[in-house]
Amino acid sequence: MSETVVWLACYKGRAEHRGIARIADWVTRKVTRGIYSHCELAVARGENEYLCYSSSLRDRGVRGKLMPLPADKWDKLPLNVSLQEVEAFFRQHCGKRYDWRGALGLLCCNTQRQDRLFCSEFCAEFLQLKESWRYSPSHLYALVSSWQYHP
Repeated sequence: MSETVVWLACYKGRAEHRGIARIADWVTRKVTRGIYSHCELAVARGENEYLCYSSSLRDRGVRGKLMPLPADKWDKLPLNVSLQEVEAFFRQHCGKRYDWRGALGLLCCNTQRQDRLFCSEFCAEFLQLKESWRYSPSHLYALVSSWQYHP
């Protein structure tokens, strides 16, 4: 494992968002039948501060953002990847718009768009999963947690 731990962080919070963001979180959880509505690639930058990479509805696309990931709202799984791999992937996709149609494609069987990404598609693409647009945050968490060895 690299010296700097990179995490798959999945959001399970419910109460702090308002308006369209709260509705989008609820719809994502209902449609995917899971507890997660968003995911990030996260790198620790202090006590409980992480540099997070993802595609965000709130930020309108692929971005890097410094933010806390409190354990009551986020579940994290370590990834066996380097910080350099994450940063190179981010630079390749930085600025792409949020993929509304792709995110809704989890419902409507929409196919992948090269110029846009949604959060779990961004993370699945980084992990080199085929048909990355098919993964929801909950599905991605279940898959990555199955890779972990628990003695």
